[in-house]
Amino acid sequence: MARTHAVQVVLEEVVRAKLERTASSAGAQVREALRARIVLAAAGGDSNAAIARAQRVSVNTVRKWRRRFAATGLAGLLDAPRPGRPRVHGPEVRVAVVATATSAPPHPESTWSHRAIAAHLAAQAISASQVGRILADLDLKPHRVRGWLTRRDTPDFWVRAEDVCRLYLSPPPGTVVLSIDEKTAIAARSRRHPGRAPAPGRPALQEFEYRRHGTVSIAAALNVLTGEVLTQPITRNDSATFVRFLKMLDRTIDPRREIHVVLDNGSAHTAKNTRAWLAAHPRWRVHWTPPHASWLNQVELYFSALARRVLRHGDFPSREDLIDKIDTFAIRHNTTAKPYRWTYDGTPLKAA
Repeated sequence: MARTHAVQVVLEEVVRAKLERTASSAGAQVREALRARIVLAAAGGDSNAAIARAQRVSVNTVRKWRRRFAATGLAGLLDAPRPGRPRVHGPEVRVAVVATATSAPPHPESTWSHRAIAAHLAAQAISASQVGRILADLDLKPHRVRGWLTRRDTPDFWVRAEDVCRLYLSPPPGTVVLSIDEKTAIAARSRRHPGRAPAPGRPALQEFEYRRHGTVSIAAALNVLTGEVLTQPITRNDSATFVRFLKMLDRTIDPRREIHVVLDNGSAHTAKNTRAWLAAHPRWRVHWTPPHASWLNQVELYFSALARRVLRHGDFPSREDLIDKIDTFAIRHNTTAKPYRWTYDGTPLKAA
């Protein structure tokens, strides 16, 4: 069987420079950059098999673009005309589709669908599938929505973040450092049917139908220096309840020790009644997290562990059962508690 030799590719300097720009351009289409790399490698003397391995394509793909470039130059790297009917809708219809998809939908809709856009542009005689193709070509997805927070300007954001982190990393000697917050509306739900245990190659199965038995809210205080936590069920998340929780902690902590507490900006924490109590008890020194930065409050790490290990897949036939399991988890946590290893120092993050 005769062995075929790869078509020789010779590049002029001007053509080579253009191919190199295309191959390294972040704005070039993927297929254009791939074809440019294939031709450059071919001009460098690489075999079809070596190029295919390097570019992760088939040898036939490399052979195709090598031959087309050798035959017609740069024009050979363009897509050949495809069969089929020409476009029915011109640029003005595409602009109308984009303008509609990026505008507010009619009352009371909250997002556009392809069918709704086609109906809105009925005068253009465009179908929902054609709308979909136009939007897909532009990578425009009006049905998808991502959460966004327009954070209000906080001039002292990094000052407050640094203060909290300094407290974690270098707590004043002889003091108690607490991180306090509430976890509210924890649902007590029981599954209507039992689940199935995991098996090799299959995760555990959990019934999706459930019965509701009310909700439970808790207040929690994490001792940052020891990792121990104290939780207490609460009926209301208001200032009066929060002050009662502070009073309980105040009675149980050695009166000779200063208390540093990290709080977020929840209404129960910033209410006039709460601030008055704190002002009347000078051994309590508050370190406020910046707005929308509750993740700086270390007790959230405990809440995360509670959610993963108890709440997320738990079965609770009553509020009392839920409270019991929350309390039991806290007691067991405290038997082996260790302080969380905090590494963030409060300086601006790269993404901030």
